[in-house]
Amino acid sequence: MVDTSEGTLRRDAETTAPTYSGGTGGSYNAENSDHSTGRLLLVWDAPNIDMGLGSILGSRPTASHRPRFDAVGRWLLERADELAVEFDGPVEPEATVFTNIAEGSADLVRPWVEALRNVGFAVFAKPKLTEDSDVDPDMLEHIRLRHAQGNLDGVVVASADGQNFQEFLEELAEEIPVTVLGFQEHTTWALGSDSLEFIDLEDISGVFREPLPRVNLDNLPDGGAWLQPFRPLSALLD
Repeated sequence: MVDTSEGTLRRDAETTAPTYSGGTGGSYNAENSDHSTGRLLLVWDAPNIDMGLGSILGSRPTASHRPRFDAVGRWLLERADELAVEFDGPVEPEATVFTNIAEGSADLVRPWVEALRNVGFAVFAKPKLTEDSDVDPDMLEHIRLRHAQGNLDGVVVASADGQNFQEFLEELAEEIPVTVLGFQEHTTWALGSDSLEFIDLEDISGVFREPLPRVNLDNLPDGGAWLQPFRPLSALLD
């Protein structure tokens, strides 16, 4: 679950997010959209990205290491402008964060959800009924829905889950540009793909306030580097 106490997301964005009425795939008002306008779709796997960030940090992410969605939004706007030039026509960005809501956590998550919507992101929230509850099927259905509407010019997926996404995204990349956002430590499937573009989240300007404490074993400094334990030895007694 994402910590929202720092209040770092912009709350004065001029554009509000589309509204979802529930169910998989969403109910964004696509019927009223202009089909002559292309669409660049971003889907963000919040549980997966949060888990990957925690793995890099070796602990639950703090406020200073949480991604800034306003920076992600600005990056997406720039990508849409680039696609508009490439396709010689307007391209509208659309962004949705998919997340699980654990029982009893709604009051904690609500400010984060409202902040995302105020920045311009839609949110698909699903109850976390079991440990295996997953939003990946909902993300895939949402992408398929937008693709079926016929004006999808590009897809951006923020997730490290290659098992659920790789095959589908590589098929989609035969038709339109597909980009994967994540952390290179956990997304080798996208890095090694000939058809997918991979961008590390830390390479997007402004997404993190402070550099992440990352150590790349493939590119160690000459003097070596310390890799701290993910948990204390005393955890073995638990």
